This record gives sequence, structure tokens and C-alpha cells, in this order.
Amino acid sequence: MPAGVCGCCGPLRPRYKRLVDNIFPEDPKDGLSKSDMEKLTFYAVSAPEKLDRIGAYLAERLSRDVVRHRYGYVVIAMEALDQLLMACHSQSIKPFVESFLHMVAKLLESREPDLQVLGTNSFVKFANIEEDTPSYHRRYDFFVSQFSSMCHSTHEDPETRTRIRVAGIKGLQGVVRKTVNDELQAIIWEPQHMDKLIPSMLFNMQDSEDPERTGHPGTPLAASQDGEENPAALAESCFRELLGRAAYGNMNNAVRPVLVHLDHHHLWDPNDFAVSCFRIIMYSIQAQHSHHVIQQVLSHLDNNNKNTPRVRAGIVQVLLETVAIAAKGSVGMIQGARRSDAFIENEIPITTPPNLWLGPTVLEVFNTLLKHLRMSVDFELGETSRRNSSSSVSSSRLKESEERIVQNAIIQTIGFFGGNLPDYQRAEVMMFVMGKVPVYGTPCHTLDTVKIGHQGTKRIQTMLLSSLIMVTSGFRSKSMAAALPPPFLDPLFSISLMEDSELRQLVLEILHNIIDRHDNRAKLRGIRIIPNVAALKIKREKMSKQDVAFMKKHGQQLYRHIYLGCKEEDNSHKNFELLFTTLAVLTIELANEEVVIDLIRLSVALQDMALANEENMPMFIRCSVMALVAAYLNFLSQMIANPPFCQHISKVIEARTMSAPYLLPEHVFRLNCPLPETLDKDDRPLYFQTTDVAECLAGPGYNAERLSVPYIPQVTVLYTVGKILHRCKQTSRDRLTRRKSFVDTVSLQVDIMSSSLPDKSPLAEEITFETLKKAIDTTGLDEQEREKRRQVMEKFQKAPFEEIAAHCESKANMLHDRLAQIFELTIRPPPSPSGVVSLSTGHPQHPSVPVYEMKFPDLCVY
Repeated sequence: MPAGVCGCCGPLRPRYKRLVDNIFPEDPKDGLSKSDMEKLTFYAVSAPEKLDRIGAYLAERLSRDVVRHRYGYVVIAMEALDQLLMACHSQSIKPFVESFLHMVAKLLESREPDLQVLGTNSFVKFANIEEDTPSYHRRYDFFVSQFSSMCHSTHEDPETRTRIRVAGIKGLQGVVRKTVNDELQAIIWEPQHMDKLIPSMLFNMQDSEDPERTGHPGTPLAASQDGEENPAALAESCFRELLGRAAYGNMNNAVRPVLVHLDHHHLWDPNDFAVSCFRIIMYSIQAQHSHHVIQQVLSHLDNNNKNTPRVRAGIVQVLLETVAIAAKGSVGMIQGARRSDAFIENEIPITTPPNLWLGPTVLEVFNTLLKHLRMSVDFELGETSRRNSSSSVSSSRLKESEERIVQNAIIQTIGFFGGNLPDYQRAEVMMFVMGKVPVYGTPCHTLDTVKIGHQGTKRIQTMLLSSLIMVTSGFRSKSMAAALPPPFLDPLFSISLMEDSELRQLVLEILHNIIDRHDNRAKLRGIRIIPNVAALKIKREKMSKQDVAFMKKHGQQLYRHIYLGCKEEDNSHKNFELLFTTLAVLTIELANEEVVIDLIRLSVALQDMALANEENMPMFIRCSVMALVAAYLNFLSQMIANPPFCQHISKVIEARTMSAPYLLPEHVFRLNCPLPETLDKDDRPLYFQTTDVAECLAGPGYNAERLSVPYIPQVTVLYTVGKILHRCKQTSRDRLTRRKSFVDTVSLQVDIMSSSLPDKSPLAEEITFETLKKAIDTTGLDEQEREKRRQVMEKFQKAPFEEIAAHCESKANMLHDRLAQIFELTIRPPPSPSGVVSLSTGHPQHPSVPVYEMKFPDLCVY
């Protein structure tokens, strides 16, 4: 009864209700009464304790009007709420906000698009208000879900669908702005909310019709004539804002939904949208958080290791894009969960160069990429084997070509990732990648070459060396000892001596990247007779003491690598071009007077090797070696600026031009160049003579006497083992056709033993008076002994190291041969009880003895 009285009698109602009722006109088309709204606002500001009641009453009226479909009064009520919300900022606004959010939720639950847009606009205005005190109990779970569903609207009318989607995106943007700066609202970064926010934005970005959006901050957004009414542009702006506010611990929750969305919508192939998304991510987040994104992409690549090749290639290309953007940052990318104490103490400056400043886990990135590279090779070889055993040739070839796409993408990523590291860390990456390269004769714990076979091993070697070329590109080291340590140099040279021209070319290019510190390779491109080296304007510096020590220690390895690489039968024009560049770069960067003499001796040795032809090399290889020597000595003579030496080289080149043009690079590498059947050693004007070169270099500065000592390369055990293993692989296929019988083997063994036996009846030397006189007479022996000692001492003082090593090696080989003969004489195989006597070259074998007559040691009888 009292309520009815209050409802009928206006003066008996509370004042706040009368003020609220007065703002609603009789006709909703007249709109909000401004004078009455000012009275209500003044009352709310004067009596803030009444705000909660005002809000509750407005919510009651709005709910009743929504049910009765009186949408004009609904609009008036929301306008009044917005004005009250903007005018009041007291402590009592908290209960009013709850009523306000309840009314917004009512509008969002409505199926009318206009009411949903109205509620969204009110919520956006509320989100822009900065509250003085945090809210401990307010949650936005409903609004996240409702705005996300609006972003996926499928309304029949395109304009209405666009309005609803734009409203949903604005609502999500309001939720983000309202919560990310509030520490008490960290729950918004939890996976259940990110799984709704991120896909809603990506869904609208995906519908963009502008394919040229790259995600760069300077690139204009895809906006239409209506400005912000484009859902794609608004979603991208909201996505950038969300990522820009992401803290260190929230990056994983923000990136994971992106990867899941790309998986569900099959956006890795093609991956244009995926690349665009990660460009936005990398340009929006803080630079020190970039490693989180890279790790997430790597983990996703691990999870899709058995997916189709195109999907894996798309993920790798996205990884390459993220690394490329991270490398362009003005602040280095910090790798690791925390900054180190040294970083905090400013021992490592924050303003690092624009490179990837990575911690120890950088090797994990390379390890993951190399693992997927190996898996791709396994898949490719598996498809090749299945193709050989099945009839589906076209599909297998397509799968194989797709695996090549994956492999090339991984190589580019490895190369670009390593190429943007500082030099001191790039050296570690070079060592790490080289440790993954399988090398014959060396232990390889990372790659099992037995399962993948020779073809797979070669494929992995080629790809890893290609990635090393990209890593070493632009590498600058002040000391060659730091750039080429023995753990890196030894396996690299081992690969360079394999019987595969492509691998040798890759090794030479890696050496060029490391040794050439002044970018002179472009000026030396192409093997040719350079008429004027000074016109090339070659840059060079004085050789440091560290480089001098490096050449004394490792120079012979470099010379041997070049010498043995020149005589490979499968060398092509490119091989000799790279060999010429190698010799030229060595001359520019690492040559002093001693090294110049060694390089001349090496060149003369190559010429003698081509003339002697002890290994029956093809005529093309012999003429190419002669052309290489001519091109290099012409370059060397002009570099050291020795006029007599230049004159001698020019004289030989002119003689070849007249009578033997096939010994010059401009002719021998032409297509269908006529080659001679033999090379005449006696035609001295066509060849470089050691005596003439020594006369030209006689004088201060050069030790021309060393030119008289021929260069002898030291063939290491590793090179020999590698050659043997390679030949064994080539000959293992036809073992059945070359298998010999047991009798032939025994005959061969008997033949060798009999030929190595000394003569059992040597003629005894007759002892006479003259013999005894010669034995007693020791005059002249002392002088001979002293002369012999003097020669030995002089040889060890003046002879080069490689000659002394070769001499000692020959003695060691002689000792081993003698020991082998002794063992063959003393350790004979036991007599065969079979009673078979085999003959070989007229030498009878010892007759067999029956088993019961054979005598065995006591330890062998039981």
C-alpha cells in the first residue's frame, strides 16, 4: 500500500527518482531534457552517496523499456548514464559503475544490433575514464566473451554485419585499455581470455582486401573511405595496442593463440597472412621480448615436424622474418630469462649495435634448425626410395621438391640468423655448425651418416656448408687465428679434399669470406691475365704479428689444400676460378716475404705436377693448372712490384700466346677449346723456370735460395683415410663381380712371401789382404763423417719445414716396410691339414701336415 501511494503521489517519491523521471520527455523523439539533466547532475555531484540509488533506478527503467521495446527511452537512459559517469569521480562511483555495467550487459545481450552498438559505445566511454582507486571485485569475463562473439558476427546484411564487428572490436579495445594498466586485472592475460581476444582480431584482419599491408609501423593501415569503420584496420590497431602493452611474462600467452589460429584456418600455405601477422607482432612488442616470439615459433615448428613440407616451409619462413626484424632493432635482442648481473652493473652497455645480442641459448636455436634440416633430408630420401619402388613418380617428385623448399628456407634462416650476430658470437656459431658437418675420418656425434647413406651425407654437407657461407658473409676478424682455429680449420680442409667438386667450391667460398677482410673478391672475380693490377685499387693493410704467426703455423695446410685441390679430376671452370681467388686473397691479406716465396714454390710445384702427370690427369686439368699458375704469377709479380719478375712472367705469357694459347685462362676455359695430346717438357720458354725466378728475386728482402728446394705437400692421415673410404664406397657396389677365390688369394700371398724372401745362398765375400787393409785404414773417414754432419746440420738449418717432414716421413715409411717384411718372414700361417698344395709362379708351397702330427703349445691343448 505505501508503494502504491508513492507511485501515485509524485511529491511523496524520493527526490532522486523525481529528478530521474523528469529527464524523460513524454515523446522520446524530443530527446533528453538538458535542463533537467543538469539538475540531476548537480544533485549527483552534491550528494554522491545517492549515486548508487540513481544508477539502480536508471537500470530498472532501462530494463523495463528494453522489454517493452521502447528503444527511444533506452537511448535517453544510456545518454544520462554516460553524462553522470563523466561528471562524477568520487569514491561512491563504484556502486554506480556496477549498475552501469549491468545495463551495458543488458544491451549487449539483446539481439537488436542498434542496442548492441549503443551498449558498446557506452562501454568504450567508460573504458576511457581513469579511476582513482582500483576495483578489487570487478570482472570483465562476460564482456570479453560478448565482444568476441560480436567480432564473429554473421548477420545477413553486410552493413549491419560490419557495424556489429566494428562494435565488437571497439569493445575489446576498451577491455584492453581498462585492464592492461590495472595490476589487479592481470587475469585478462590468462589463456582463456587470450584465446578469445586474439582470434577475434585475427579473424577480422584476415578479411582485409588490401594484400599490400606489411605490418610495418610506417605502413598505412588498410582503411576505407569511412575511416575507422573498416574492421580490418580497427582490429589491426587493437592488435598492435594489445601487443605493445604485453609485459615480459605475458608474451607466451599472447603469441600462442596466433599460432593456433593459423593452424586452424590453414594459413601456413600460403603464408602471406602469417608473415604479415608476425611482422605486426615483432614491430609492436618491446625489443627485449623478441626472443620469446622466436622461441614460440621454434616450438611450433617442433610440434609440426611431421606436417606437410609446405606447412613446415611456411613456419620456417615466418621464423626467418621474425629474425630479420629482430636484427634491425636499434637495441640488441636480449636472450635469456633474466638480465645477467654484468648487464645490470652496466658492464655490457644497453646501447648495443643493431645486431642480435644473444645469450647461451642461441645455440639451441641453431640446434633446432639443424635437427629439422636433418629430418627434411630423411623425408626426402625416404620419398626417393619409395619412388624407386612404386609407380607414383609424379607425386614423389613433387614431395621431394617441396622438401627442397623446406631445406632452402632453413638454410636461409640459419645464414641470416648467424649473419646478424656480433663477430665474437658468430665465430662460436661457425664452430657449432662446423661440428654438425659429417666428415670422413673424424668422429661425428651429431649426425648418424650410416642411416642416411652417402647421398644423404653429401646433401647435409652441402646444405650446412651453404649455411656457413651465409654466416661467414661479412665476417671481419682482426686475427686469423681467432677466425680459423684448428677445430674449425681441420674439418674444413678435410671436406675440401673430398672427391666432390661442389663441396670443394663451398669450402673455398667460406675461406674467401673469412680471409678477405677488405672486400677485394669482387675485383678478382674470374680467372684471367690481369694486365694492370694497380688499376683494381686493391685495399690492403700491413700484416700483423698475429697473422704472421698464423701463417707459420697453418700456412702449410693452406698450401696443401690448394695443391691437392688443383689435381682433382672433376674440377670445373668455377673450381679454378675459386682457387685463383684463394691464392690472390692470401697474397693480399696474409703474404710477407716468406709467404711470397712459399707461394712461388707452390706455383712451380703445380706446374711440375701438370708436366710430370704421374697420376694420369686429363689434359683439361693439366692445361687448367698451367693457366692457373700463369694467372696467379702474373698477379703476384705486379703485387710485389718486382720489375725483373714481371718481365719474366710477361715473357712466358707472350710465348704461350704465340704457340700454346691452351695454357692461358682466356683460352682453355672456352667452350670446345682445342687441347694438345701431350705437353712437351723440353719447350722451356713456355714454362716458368725456377732459376730465372730466383735470379729476379735475388737481393735484399727475399730468400731466393729457398726456391731451389721443391715444394712437397704433406699428405695427412685424415686425407688418406678419407680417400680410402670414398673409394671403398665407390667399389662396394661391384664386389660380387670382383670377388676372387680362396686359392687365388693364397697364391697371391705365397707369391708375395716368396718374392720377399732373401736369397738363401748368397755368395760369401772373399776375405783377402786388400779387404783387411781397407778395413783397418781409417784415414779419410773422419773427414767424411764431419762433412756428412755438416751437410745434415745445414739441411736442418736452411731447408724448409715441409722438406724435413717429408724426409722423416720417408724414413718412417722405410722402417715400417722393414718391420712388415720381418713379420712376414717370422709369422707364417699354420700349415693346412687339408693336404692341398698350391703353386704360384713356380714356387712350391710347403706340404701340409696331418692334424695328428702337428705340435701345439701346451696352452692350446685341453
